[in-house]
Amino acid sequence: VQLQASGGGLVQAGGSLRLSCAASGRTSSMYVMGWFRQAPGKEREFVANIRWSAGNTYYADSMKGRFTTSRDNAKNTVYLQMNSLKPEDTAVYYCAASRSLGGSNASRYNYWGQGTEVTVSS
Repeated sequence: VQLQASGGGLVQAGGSLRLSCAASGRTSSMYVMGWFRQAPGKEREFVANIRWSAGNTYYADSMKGRFTTSRDNAKNTVYLQMNSLKPEDTAVYYCAASRSLGGSNASRYNYWGQGTEVTVSS
């Protein structure tokens, strides 16, 4: 499975961005798609995930209400809509795929995209 994340950029605080993650290859093995982020000097942090087939979503508490993940199975693409962005949301955002339940633990994800950088200015 190959994952290609895109959609990052520079946005002012309060603004919005939508990230995309296109999957290719043996996508039938994917069960959960996740989003993580890593800010400079910090550990990688779970953002949200979505079950590929059923569409159930799960969010980190700090992202609830501002971030929404969705998927388009026909396009093999997962999205992360980010609203009301804050400077502390500045990070490299990664998409990942898990063959199992995934959850919030990065070690449970088997495939990773290259990351897309999001910068939120104050």
